[in-house]
Amino acid sequence: MTDEFSQEQKAGLYKAIFERRDMRHFAVGGTVEEGVLERLLTAAHAAPSVGLMQPWRFIRIVSTDTRKALHQLVEKERVATAHALGEREDEFMKLKVQGVLDSAEVLVVGLMAHREQHIFGRRTMPEMDLASASCAIQNMWLAARAEGLGMGWVSIFDPDELRQALGMPKDSSPIAILCLGPVDHFYDEPMLIKEGWAKRGKLEDYLMEDGWDVDKASAAQKQWDEK
Repeated sequence: MTDEFSQEQKAGLYKAIFERRDMRHFAVGGTVEEGVLERLLTAAHAAPSVGLMQPWRFIRIVSTDTRKALHQLVEKERVATAHALGEREDEFMKLKVQGVLDSAEVLVVGLMAHREQHIFGRRTMPEMDLASASCAIQNMWLAARAEGLGMGWVSIFDPDELRQALGMPKDSSPIAILCLGPVDHFYDEPMLIKEGWAKRGKLEDYLMEDGWDVDKASAAQKQWDEK
């Protein structure tokens, strides 16, 4: 007896993985059915987490004023990021980095308060709470793609300002603004590749055996050095 997926099920899984995109462009007037949104959040909540701490917290943004406030926070950091990029400032400013005002749904993902109480799996690696929450976001991303919905992870914001704007506890931490909704089409390849900002490295340069391979590490880094 085997629990292996059927060929059709495998194809669907890999299709979602390879066709998932970090979307920035959304269909005007799009909506997400409540039942679909619940399925996506349920998929996110089914993610693995170290010590089963389930550090993720989701805040659904329903107020237009709150959306506008989030948009302003992202725009403020977008300009600051552009300045920090130096010679690539103008190139960066041409990129569309968010869909906060355009997407059907906006959700903020935060790490829970009082995380220091959970030491199972975090005593030497406290950042595993972030890794766990990232798994939840990826679950939601893949499920959204399977549902034919686009999703974008926006991380360009000041965490302290966003935490204050949403009344989050001081020891919680917002990690993502998720833009979700119907799209006119999915990018045929990641947007940053299409825009010439970066390129995907070769898997062989990222896979090492029995220790750190300096040559492979250098090859993986080369794409950034060439920019």
